[in-house]
Amino acid sequence: QVQLVESGGGLVQAGGSLRLSCTASGSIVSINAMGWYRQAPGNQRELVATISSDDITIYGESVKGRFTISRDNAKKTVYLQMNSLKPEDTDVYYCNMFIRSHMGWKDSWGQGTQVTVSS
Repeated sequence: QVQLVESGGGLVQAGGSLRLSCTASGSIVSINAMGWYRQAPGNQRELVATISSDDITIYGESVKGRFTISRDNAKKTVYLQMNSLKPEDTDVYYCNMFIRSHMGWKDSWGQGTQVTVSS
């Protein structure tokens, strides 16, 4: 069984920074793409950023130039450095990894971490 555990969310003032982390554990053979998504109640889940196994990154339009995604394959961890935060960045942030276990490939999600940006 694979588990993703997120950390780093919290309350920050507009203009501030936060760093999210997400670590995978369990019977993992390999990890392909990793990413972060966010979702407010009643809204669809929105892409924040993804990073491929060869470090190609894609960002949502609203976070380009402010957020940076990175990964540490040895630690099975993906990071999201969030700078110049705005109140509209307030959301629950979910990490996502495409993981191969002994059971095959599976799209796995974390439990979500709340990010709140005050004005």
